[in-house]
Amino acid sequence: MQLGNTLTATLFVLALFLGMLLALEVGRRLGKRRLARDPEGAKAGLGAVEASVFGLLGLLVAFTFNGAANRFDQRRDLIVQEANAIGTAWLRLDALPDPTRLELRDLFRRYVDSRLESYRRIADATAAQKGLADSKALQAAMWEKATTACRSDPGRGVAMLVLPALNEMYDVATVRTAMVSRHPPRIVFFMLSGLSLSCSLLAGYGMAAARERSWTHMIAFAAITALTVYVIVDLEHPRRGFIRVTASDQLLVELRKSMD
Repeated sequence: MQLGNTLTATLFVLALFLGMLLALEVGRRLGKRRLARDPEGAKAGLGAVEASVFGLLGLLVAFTFNGAANRFDQRRDLIVQEANAIGTAWLRLDALPDPTRLELRDLFRRYVDSRLESYRRIADATAAQKGLADSKALQAAMWEKATTACRSDPGRGVAMLVLPALNEMYDVATVRTAMVSRHPPRIVFFMLSGLSLSCSLLAGYGMAAARERSWTHMIAFAAITALTVYVIVDLEHPRRGFIRVTASDQLLVELRKSMD
């Protein structure tokens, strides 16, 4: 199951919400039966169990949310780093002689276009992979032309100026590509769901003493928990859901315009 897909994530969280409501009702009925059989001991020792399980859920939500938010910030920062690296390398091309400088500038324009396109179409795995493959091919072509031009420089001053900038640009691109698939293990989300259902069962059991169901509390508990899980999933896939890093891409867009 790929939770990065918006529809899949929505269905997953909706199923969690309904499952929690069902667990609340099941827990309430189990509590009712226990109260009918043993009114005095029905809640003996329940407080310690509830505190442990709810505390574990809170910790898991906190750590998962914090990790997702940190990775979201890292992805935005990497866009800034890549824009700076490309901009620096673009300026240093002026140190190269013609016609190599003009050829490399044309390759740079195509490279930035391919980078933007691959991330715009990241929801389409085939198109995204093609865009990344095109970027790597352009990287190889730029490196070959740059090294060839630098060999003709007796003092190697051009090489020390241009090649490190190109290398930095490629390194940032590699890190950005790796960050696309950097997520918590899938088992974390299943554990988060399992704990949410377990807490719902215990919460429903604790509501058994009331004569009537408190739908306000039941729906609020399930909705808030499910919505929190959805936000975590959305933060982990910031190009496919409602929370996006596409605003940061404007830096690359503006950089590309400056290359014309």
